[in-house]
Amino acid sequence: MNKIIILNGPNLNLLGEREKEKYGNITLKDIENNCKKFAIENNIDLSLFQSNIEGELVEEIQKARIKHNGLIINAGAYTHTSVAIHDALKILEIPIIELHITNIYNREEFRHKSLISKLATGILCGFGTNGYIMALQAMKNYLKNENR
Repeated sequence: MNKIIILNGPNLNLLGEREKEKYGNITLKDIENNCKKFAIENNIDLSLFQSNIEGELVEEIQKARIKHNGLIINAGAYTHTSVAIHDALKILEIPIIELHITNIYNREEFRHKSLISKLATGILCGFGTNGYIMALQAMKNYLKNENR
């Protein structure tokens, strides 16, 4: 059974409340429930974690190197600023998918720079909250092909 973790960074706990024109009405709890359902249907052992605190995300990334086969991360604003998250991801020897709800390249200039992208196996952005299921499907397929 594949063990996958989804990490969510700062302010994603406020989905459904903040910037609805960009992020919609779906809450993080809704996303998590959809992901759990997908995981059950696809025989995935799924862990979910959200924090507004950079160090807590770093600790979860470090744990993932031992506990998980794949990592999906929506680092939120830390995507563009966190060398600590970059360095923690660099240690991993498991596939990483970088995920964003919006298309970061259609937004402010500072969001065009990601400190995660060069470490990621793949990147998903701009598909709204559906991106989470797309990322799980992509990780499942990647791990299946990797284990052949």
